[in-house]
Amino acid sequence: MLGSKRFQWTFGIVCIVGALFAYRRINTVFEAEAPKVSLQQWWGDGEKPEDWTAYVKNSSEIITNKLVFPDSTIDELRQRLNRTLRLTESMSPDFRNGFNTQELLNIVDYWRDNYMPRWREREVFMWQFNHFTTEIQGLRMHFLHLMVYDENKVGKHHYPVLLLHGWPSSIREFYPLIHKLHQTHPDKKNEYIFNVVVPSIPGFAWSQGTSRAGLGPVQVAVIMRNLMLRLGYRKFLIQGGGFGSVIGSHIATLFPENVLGYHSNLCTVFTGRSVIKGILNALKPNFFFRDGFEEMFPHWEVIKRLIEETGYYHLQATKPDTVGAVLSDNPVGLAAYILEKWSSLTNKDYKNSSNGGLRKRFKLDALLDNVMIYYLTNSITTSSRIFAEHHSTEQRELHMDSVPTDVPTGCARFKHDLIHFPDNQLKDKYRNLIHSTFYKDGGHFVALEMPTLLYTDFIAFVKKVEKFSKLK
Repeated sequence: MLGSKRFQWTFGIVCIVGALFAYRRINTVFEAEAPKVSLQQWWGDGEKPEDWTAYVKNSSEIITNKLVFPDSTIDELRQRLNRTLRLTESMSPDFRNGFNTQELLNIVDYWRDNYMPRWREREVFMWQFNHFTTEIQGLRMHFLHLMVYDENKVGKHHYPVLLLHGWPSSIREFYPLIHKLHQTHPDKKNEYIFNVVVPSIPGFAWSQGTSRAGLGPVQVAVIMRNLMLRLGYRKFLIQGGGFGSVIGSHIATLFPENVLGYHSNLCTVFTGRSVIKGILNALKPNFFFRDGFEEMFPHWEVIKRLIEETGYYHLQATKPDTVGAVLSDNPVGLAAYILEKWSSLTNKDYKNSSNGGLRKRFKLDALLDNVMIYYLTNSITTSSRIFAEHHSTEQRELHMDSVPTDVPTGCARFKHDLIHFPDNQLKDKYRNLIHSTFYKDGGHFVALEMPTLLYTDFIAFVKKVEKFSKLK
């Protein structure tokens, strides 16, 4: 019996020593070099041009666009919304089993009878910013571009910023934030003013998807960087959430010479060392976290929520075309699928509400604007494919999470988002994590939900970038 206890103690000590050694050494094992990626990879439908220089010269025109859909398209949607819906009644009066049937009927009624008669007004609303398209690497790219006039630059700190959305979001999420970043008549108290670029990610909205396999977040990062260079921005700031955070992180990692700073409201890192730290964080959060922040990281609850809320993610990472086949030409199904995520990823407790809490933080017009963008551009299939590409063997073999990022980085965590990573994990990748904040409110789509708070956090980050990089 005594020998057995001695063996257990000895074995335990060996395990602890081994774990400490692995913890200290795991960076040398898993730290990877930045992969070599093509800056000219072709994604168009035809063959890649033999004379690349001539192609770039001939395709680099930037065209002003207005988002106009013909009456026939809008009339067809009205007819679809007028159809009698054969929906199965929900088993519970809330969102615990998904989108509540009665609330979906309420939204369809509003969409058909209130929103659609005002559709041309909504078009005008979305025209308020300058829309452009250009061709990059064979794909038509859509983006907003707001520039500051010379007279407004006087006495201001002036930088370009690239805003990157995720799924199931679009450029529409950023509209309130754009107004704060790009002020046509800046307040004298406001030190900062920005040239703002907001692209639709390839395959989303008016940005063309590809018929070729392999367009993952790394390749999208190349396209986004090439877009910024085409617009004349050799150095710029980045802000992103959702898949925008993944793409933004890749730009900062692969092209540090072009990125002044990277700010995200969904910083993540999945490496061996990060996993070990995550386990330790879960076991003893009070030891690792600053006072008051440990309550944001109840890791066992996070795991439970991840299992409950990521079924869509697994489906789109494995069968995106099936999702697309079901939702294309199905406006009601598309609305339910998209808006359910806007409910569950904004606040986990909204599932206990009969209306999913959608109208607590968002105006229904804004949510339907986003749904309309997906529906009218028929982009649900091409947008869903980024999940599958992100988890492809080719993408995983690039080991991007293990490539250190030395660009000044800022991470803002909002309590009700799906997942959070504390500093002791993030610093394994983001070696210059100069800005780290935690907020006891807000969810996944914070740019639309709480734009003032996100703007304030971003400005605080920019000030730290200036000091860190001595930009002043």
